[in-house]
Amino acid sequence: MKRQKRDKLTRAHAKGYQAGISGRSKENCPFQSFDTRSHWLGGWREAAEDRSVGLTVR
Repeated sequence: MKRQKRDKLTRAHAKGYQAGISGRSKENCPFQSFDTRSHWLGGWREAAEDRSVGLTVR
């Protein structure tokens, strides 16, 4: 049975979250497509919110 790849938009969100939680700037978004970029930024915003309430990466 083949393994399915995760959806590209889900991956973009996860990558944005990782960038945001590690403190990278939202200007570093690697995507140009509007949909993918908006999912990446959504993940980044979610991580920034989590960071503001005290969640950190070790």
